[in-house]
Amino acid sequence: MRMYDIIMRKRNGSVLSEEEIRFMIHEYVAGNIPDYQMSAMLMAIYFRGMSDEETSILTDAMAHSGEMVDLSAINGITIDKHSTGGVGDKTSLILAPIVAACGGKVAKMSGRGLGHTGGTIDKMEAIPGLQTSLPQDKFIEIVNKIGFSVIGQSGNLAPADKKLYALRDVTATVDSIPLIAASIMSKKLAAGNDCILLDVKTGSGAFMKTLEGSIELAKKMVAIGENAGKKTVALITDMDIPLGHAIGNALEIIEVVTTLHNQGPADLTKVSLELAANMLHIGGFGTPLECMTKATKAIEDGSAYLKLIEMVEAQGGDSSVIKDISRFAKAPFEKIVTAPKTGYINHMNTEQCGIASLVLGAGRETKESTIDYSAGIILKNKVGDYVKAGDELAVLYTSKEETLKEAEKILLYDTVIDETPVKQNPLIFARVDKEKVDKFI
Repeated sequence: MRMYDIIMRKRNGSVLSEEEIRFMIHEYVAGNIPDYQMSAMLMAIYFRGMSDEETSILTDAMAHSGEMVDLSAINGITIDKHSTGGVGDKTSLILAPIVAACGGKVAKMSGRGLGHTGGTIDKMEAIPGLQTSLPQDKFIEIVNKIGFSVIGQSGNLAPADKKLYALRDVTATVDSIPLIAASIMSKKLAAGNDCILLDVKTGSGAFMKTLEGSIELAKKMVAIGENAGKKTVALITDMDIPLGHAIGNALEIIEVVTTLHNQGPADLTKVSLELAANMLHIGGFGTPLECMTKATKAIEDGSAYLKLIEMVEAQGGDSSVIKDISRFAKAPFEKIVTAPKTGYINHMNTEQCGIASLVLGAGRETKESTIDYSAGIILKNKVGDYVKAGDELAVLYTSKEETLKEAEKILLYDTVIDETPVKQNPLIFARVDKEKVDKFI
């Protein structure tokens, strides 16, 4: 079998066989297929696409290119959640304690942030002492005892994806639905959970900017999960506005705690509850309504908050900052950003909000960048709010005073304020399962 022939078949629009796809991935990871040939294949897939069957085989081959996590020692059904990435998205650290408080098991492997989107592991490391790298037996022990644990992804989890993504990033083939789906789902399959809930973001702060594209991606990923024997469901959620008020690591952990105290922003609370209820539902904990009731109660009675404390302590973290959020380190410099005119906030570019936070030091431009855990943004007003000239729009926080001016400029660049009230998007656009797409707009 020759890679040349496989490239030509896909270039001409043929459906690749399982043998061809598995050969291609195995030989590329082994170093026997050069980057220039794989680049040609990626471009052929970009233009010709892949069937659901081809994409499922590709995903499985990528998942099996490295370590396959065995979670069979966990008592009960394990339920994972994956977000396609957004700004201010700290839902994992809210919904995992909720699900655990309701009897579910969440064994979650998360990533770090890169660019304008934040990573769950970076947020967790804003908690002093918290360990995000644990031996697998310790990880499983914590899940069995507490109900959830969140750690960083293994270095050998889906190595084919790491190689392919690096190549896609420099060959203009990132935004291919089959390749995105295979990239995300290969890591989810390798992580070993029984059920998968996908949070597919849509809007200016998301990778997928349109609802149609987000639904297409969700359908492809749900099909992959189901073909692999995993109960898989996707929610399409709004990322045209940052989720909650906090952007930045310690600031977002503080907002996680206030939300688990039932005092969080309404949008963040609603999305977190919807995700948690869907996780419980696919895990077999009742009807959608019953699961929503259970999830809501876990916040209201404080049991989810207590689960967060248990997890932090089990992973070596200083829980005193969770019990008293005033103990988090504060940034030495801050700046209030004010509204330049009176009117309704009609638009805020969520991606720009994330970039402003990155400039302040809350994110990383490269994998080697150092994060300032105290840096970030608190949004005082968001899309739909009425403001007067001079009212607070946001407060910027950083350890580098010289970044404040640039971050303010970025934040305000695409913020639109005018006299016309704006119709706000729903927080949840659609739900996608193996049988249908339910739209809520």
